[in-house]
Amino acid sequence: MFLKSATILKEKIPNSKDHPFSLPLIKNNDVIKFSANITFFVGENGSGKSTLLEAIAYQCGFNTAGGGRNNNHYVEASEAALGDYVRLSWLPKVTNGFFMRSESFYQFATHVDEVDAHDWYGGKSLHSQSHGESFFSLFKNRFGKKGIYLLDEPEAALSPARQLSFLSILKELSGCSQFIIATHSPILLGYPGAHIISFDHSPLSLIKYEDTDHYQITRRFLENRNKILKQLFGISEDERDR
Repeated sequence: MFLKSATILKEKIPNSKDHPFSLPLIKNNDVIKFSANITFFVGENGSGKSTLLEAIAYQCGFNTAGGGRNNNHYVEASEAALGDYVRLSWLPKVTNGFFMRSESFYQFATHVDEVDAHDWYGGKSLHSQSHGESFFSLFKNRFGKKGIYLLDEPEAALSPARQLSFLSILKELSGCSQFIIATHSPILLGYPGAHIISFDHSPLSLIKYEDTDHYQITRRFLENRNKILKQLFGISEDERDR
């Protein structure tokens, strides 16, 4: 494990009500500590998971549009607004790694084609593969070296079976690399020994897998699908009995 903590430099943050400076993430936290090789960020949309992940990527020198230190493509609205207001603490510091943004992966794949860097990604264009296959080409070919890997919702293109396969890749790489992953997937969150940081708590706090909304809601739905759907769709007791 290399990255030990991320400190929010509150004294430098502008007095603004604009996103992301109004987030409880910024108001109620000073230092976010990392003490496991694999850390998951969980929380509702808009809680600041991607904002903090982008800031860490910015401070690592990675392209915040997605990529490593040597990728220089640009995607609109990919600037790390919090990037200049976070300080990272390392032991030791590493420079190798990657920031994966699921929402801009198409633009990243186009960049790989433009610079003819296919050898890094399995020898063929990422665009020539399905969305899920291209994700796996990235995982299996680009994530092989010791480094820090920041992933924003990697499950976006992965079937449940592929998510299980991704857990195997994490197992292979976690001995020499550090992963920080923002996710909504109850499958990925089940990785044994990973730390889960909840962005729905203020200040941020570690949470057990079984206590995450992702686990509880998914389990409740699978065990009571008909009942929950009837409640969701506003079906009355009389209608239920018909």
